[in-house]
Amino acid sequence: MQIKNILERDDILTVLEKKNLLIKYKKAKNFLLGNHSELVDLKKRKPQKDEVWQFRIDKQFRAYCYFEKDILIVFHIDNHQN
Repeated sequence: MQIKNILERDDILTVLEKKNLLIKYKKAKNFLLGNHSELVDLKKRKPQKDEVWQFRIDKQFRAYCYFEKDILIVFHIDNHQN
């Protein structure tokens, strides 16, 4: 699947800045836009009927998102280790 654009909710950038993840997030975002989803482990979360996806920002944090056609919308940043 080709991702044409990635959008974030307004509060996501604030969370990323607060957790000092903005540079890592932008790098992961560029991988996704460059069709290298395997580098950030983009996968569908369970239960799969919910159509919620996740990708790795770094070893500790994940971004939760969903698709609207070929646009990925990020709605939550989560600490994967807690």
